Amino acid sequence: MSGVVGIIADKDCKEDLFYATDYHSHLGTCFGGIAISDDRSLAKKIHSIARAQFKSRFDEDIDFISMHGNSGVGVISDRDTQPLIMRLKFGEYALCGTGYIDNQNELARKLIQDGVVFSEMPDGKVNQIELAAKLINRGKTLVDGIEYLHGQIDGSLSLLLLGKDGLYAARDRFGRTPLVLAEKDGSKIVASETCSYKNLGFKTNRYLGPGEIVLVESHKIRQLRKPDDNLKLCTFLFVYAGFPASEYEGENVEVFREKSGRIIALNDHVAVDLVAGIADSGTAYAHGYSHESGVPVKIPLLKYTPGWARSYVPPTQERRDLIALMKQIAADALIKDQRMVITEDSIVRGTQLRNFLLVKLWDAGAKEVHVRPACPALMFPCKYLYSTRQLDELFARRILKEFHGKHIENIDPYLDVETKEYKEMIKAMEKDLNVTSLRFQRLEDMVAATNLPAGSLCNYCWTGKTG
Repeated sequence: MSGVVGIIADKDCKEDLFYATDYHSHLGTCFGGIAISDDRSLAKKIHSIARAQFKSRFDEDIDFISMHGNSGVGVISDRDTQPLIMRLKFGEYALCGTGYIDNQNELARKLIQDGVVFSEMPDGKVNQIELAAKLINRGKTLVDGIEYLHGQIDGSLSLLLLGKDGLYAARDRFGRTPLVLAEKDGSKIVASETCSYKNLGFKTNRYLGPGEIVLVESHKIRQLRKPDDNLKLCTFLFVYAGFPASEYEGENVEVFREKSGRIIALNDHVAVDLVAGIADSGTAYAHGYSHESGVPVKIPLLKYTPGWARSYVPPTQERRDLIALMKQIAADALIKDQRMVITEDSIVRGTQLRNFLLVKLWDAGAKEVHVRPACPALMFPCKYLYSTRQLDELFARRILKEFHGKHIENIDPYLDVETKEYKEMIKAMEKDLNVTSLRFQRLEDMVAATNLPAGSLCNYCWTGKTG
């Protein structure tokens, strides 16, 4: 998942753009980029942020220091170099986006057969933002081109396009990733995360609807395409990906996590001495669990924040494992002889939890370890955002493959928590992780904690259903 931000202002927007972009750093660890317009030309800078923070990369960049303008876009990217400056038949634009085009190879082949040339192809892969630009270019107008893009892709893509006519913001046709409008005197901002502008003085105006397209100009915002009714916001934003201070469709992430922790405690019946969350995203669940159960919260695993990013986001397993090993340090005195509940946002691949975090607890002398993820077992690689791509990446699917000797098509019995098959899967997971007990959050309880209608959420990674 990536995060995007765009600003139109009456004065130089560089400082606000810089900080608002940086506040999306929890959404990606590959590239950070900014493009700024001074009404005469567009200029951009892109840096790798795989081993250095966004702020440090740009603070030290002499070219960026000299950049100024009243409008710009910024992006923290989990995969593609962006923003790109592209000359479309409608004019020159800086483009950035968030999402994943599941049929990108097929679309690129068709365009290449039609004579379209791609220039951004690192490692032989098409840059999704360039692919989006080539598809938009097939429309009769810019808005028609964006609609054509959304009609052609399998997956999702929310886009920002900055040109001389203003800032176009186009939310994914099912709203799987958010775009929100906010304003302050003399400035308008569009961003993925509401936390990105709170310290900058902007106040939320409204959330774009699914498929909605607006043009942000210096003194007004024009709606160019009305939103559709079929919202499918990614629930995993609440569970893990979103920053706790952010809101999606008006609902706060931290409130969701604490409420989820309360629900987990209501459904739990283990006698323990403490509850602890795997920092950072698991912490609020622990507080909710404690408030409901009366079990005290302690911090037996402490996150060494400086220099270590989120362990789920990096693209390679080696990097994820290194971060998981290094960033959590055990406070042995809080662990020895203790029975504990560990709240975790999710178990995706399972390797970090098993090989690093739980080992540290057992080595420090834990008596019992009960793991309580805040969502169901993930069963399907995401088709809409750049995260897991293969069945073999998923912990639950690896366990089922060991059961059957191959990946099976019908996993319905393993989605129902009351079935014999589901209970056998949980027992195998407990053995694999080496935990006293494992209990996943039920889907209906997770959905209820969002405070949003069930039909407005995308739960594909748990259910395999797109509707």
